[in-house]
Amino acid sequence: MSTIIETSEIAKIYQMGTQTVNALQSISINIKRGEYVAFMGPSGSGKSTLMNIVGCLDTPSAGTYILNNKDVSHMTENELADIRNKEIGFVFQTFNLLPRATALENVALPLIYAGMGKSERQEKAMSTLENVGLADRADHKPNELSGGQRQRVAIARALVNDPSIILADEPTGNLDSKTSYDIMDLFHVLHENGNTIIMVTHEDDIAHYAHRIVRLRDGLVETDKMNEDIYTSNKIRQTV
Repeated sequence: MSTIIETSEIAKIYQMGTQTVNALQSISINIKRGEYVAFMGPSGSGKSTLMNIVGCLDTPSAGTYILNNKDVSHMTENELADIRNKEIGFVFQTFNLLPRATALENVALPLIYAGMGKSERQEKAMSTLENVGLADRADHKPNELSGGQRQRVAIARALVNDPSIILADEPTGNLDSKTSYDIMDLFHVLHENGNTIIMVTHEDDIAHYAHRIVRLRDGLVETDKMNEDIYTSNKIRQTV
């Protein structure tokens, strides 16, 4: 498999008044196309900062980040926005859906920015909703959907542009246990279909759905290991 993400000694420094915060000190990781990786770590470990850089929401203070053979380390805001729209599908803890738009309209939104015509984007959005099992809720607004359904809409929106990676930030944080496992089952299917998935979570049972777990502490990679038991989450679910 080809490498899709390569970071070389990236660091991120924030200046807060007179205090200097080293959010990331020196992170070098490679992620191959088709991998399913979880970033874990306690509060202040740097996992959210790393997610922001990997997701092209921020740039490193030092080091190099290569995304799908493009050096995005020092791109402008407009260049980063273009990369995000083409390369990355985001799934957030809070769903981030437009409250007055239907599920179909929410899913089609990235296609508007991509310049796709209305009939084509509606067809593509509907097809993607079908893939996450929500075609029958296409005309429903977020307040008419359950938490799990809203997250499925968010996942469909992340998928609709056929991104290089899906980046999920605490995707089950606002869901109950059963719904969380249902959403993780969907991520498993997406991975089986060939999608590259990077997930940020603080929950061990959710992280164990990933095939590789990168643990951060104090802005450094503490461990980077393949998941020896990818079925742990299924075992936990059977006891719930």
